Amino acid sequence: MRNPRYEKDGEKYFIVDGHVHFWDASPANWVPGAEQYAKGWIECFHAYQSLGPKSTHWPIQKFQKYSEADFERDVFEDGHVDVGIFQSTYLKEWYTTGFNTLETNAALAAKHPGRLITNGRWDPREGKAGLRQLEKDAKQYGLQGVKLYTAEWREGSRGWTLKEPEAQPFLDKCVELGIKNVHVHKGPTIWPLDKDAFDVADVDYAATTYPELNFIVEHVGLPRIEDFCFMATQEPNVYAGCAVVIGGLMHARPRFFAKVMGELLFWVGEDKILFGSDYAIWEPKWQIEGFVDWNYPDEEFSDYPAVTTDTKKKILGLNAARLYGIEVPPELGLREQVGVR
Repeated sequence: MRNPRYEKDGEKYFIVDGHVHFWDASPANWVPGAEQYAKGWIECFHAYQSLGPKSTHWPIQKFQKYSEADFERDVFEDGHVDVGIFQSTYLKEWYTTGFNTLETNAALAAKHPGRLITNGRWDPREGKAGLRQLEKDAKQYGLQGVKLYTAEWREGSRGWTLKEPEAQPFLDKCVELGIKNVHVHKGPTIWPLDKDAFDVADVDYAATTYPELNFIVEHVGLPRIEDFCFMATQEPNVYAGCAVVIGGLMHARPRFFAKVMGELLFWVGEDKILFGSDYAIWEPKWQIEGFVDWNYPDEEFSDYPAVTTDTKKKILGLNAARLYGIEVPPELGLREQVGVR
């Protein structure tokens, strides 16, 4: 049975969490000889969790590998999420069975029909074998999206870009298979990955070349917020994925959060911003409740667009629902659409 919709001050919200994971970073899954990287990666993730409210912090042992029951409680029961979107991340140079794989995510999604969407992934360095795997995954799991990790290490290579000729066959294959949503991690560095491999400079090239695809820039390019905004405003198929923006800044850096949100709203617009909690770095509950209550702190931010209830409804779910063809009950639409003036 579906939980009640999130409601505040008489307004009901349809929540799509566009960035969730179900990972295994426990020591039992560390690749022999790469333990320092597997350990360092998850400890860096865990450090980011400290940017949220203290009451939400987890011990490292739980953070390394949490349970299905934890996920279900934190995302659905307490977290107000109507639909979650898994973003798969493999990192098999460090984690034996992968960090957060399509197969693991899909198995959990099968237990919650209509509540979880599972995105795949690809890496152009895998060549023809990678193309065959992408086609197989698309058919088996009905992929609507993929998550790309341009800084992932592979056989001595420490990253790749969407501009490389090797990436074109994979983007062509996405068009052919109807995989319209391409989520690209372009945000804060996680040790030991290279910061420059997350630069947003390759996204506009791909977006212009492939107007049939939607490019959701996860973490909005932070700390390169200006580069991202000036690029995204000219590319109609580039979207802002707000994972890290809300979880990492709203509580710990409220004035910087107001600036980042203001820049996104001014340049990118409220129709192209998607909420993502980045679970399990941060739980969705406090992010959703805090954002529904949020506004600019003072007149210093008066040159940014106003934040309305409809703005929040779009960001928290309606924009992602549009990209993924998720049916939204009429009573959970925009205020004007449901007859509220």
